[in-house]
Amino acid sequence: MTSDPACLPLEDHLCFAVYAANHAFAAAYKPLLEPLGVTYPQYLVLLILWEQQGRTVKEIGARLHLDSGTLTPLLKRMEAAGLVRRQRDAKDERQVRIQLTPKGAALQSHAAELKSTLFCALGEAEEAITKLRNSLTAVSGRLRSTRAKD
Repeated sequence: MTSDPACLPLEDHLCFAVYAANHAFAAAYKPLLEPLGVTYPQYLVLLILWEQQGRTVKEIGARLHLDSGTLTPLLKRMEAAGLVRRQRDAKDERQVRIQLTPKGAALQSHAAELKSTLFCALGEAEEAITKLRNSLTAVSGRLRSTRAKD
């Protein structure tokens, strides 16, 4: 057996564990979100807008670590579904602000239920989940910081 990390079995790589967990989260959310008519990425946008209405596409993209080329089609689909309204900023027409519609705002009442369902599915105490989230957030930050230096 070699000590070369590239030769480790797939399951021994942290990157694969994170990748697999990401897919598992998306799959776990799918049946919960389908009755609401939203996808997992759309749900993440809604979470941001429930925090604060009228965010710009740039602000949403920064929070989700998505560029506007990826985010704009997602927002257009949300607008077509009647969840959000896109409008140019009156002070700076280069900026597009995203507003929740009443339909999008009404979905917020389901957010706590979704979180509770996922916590139960994880079978962990809230403290352990919070610790894991904080660790992953720190890892993400360090990796983005390292990438920015290159």
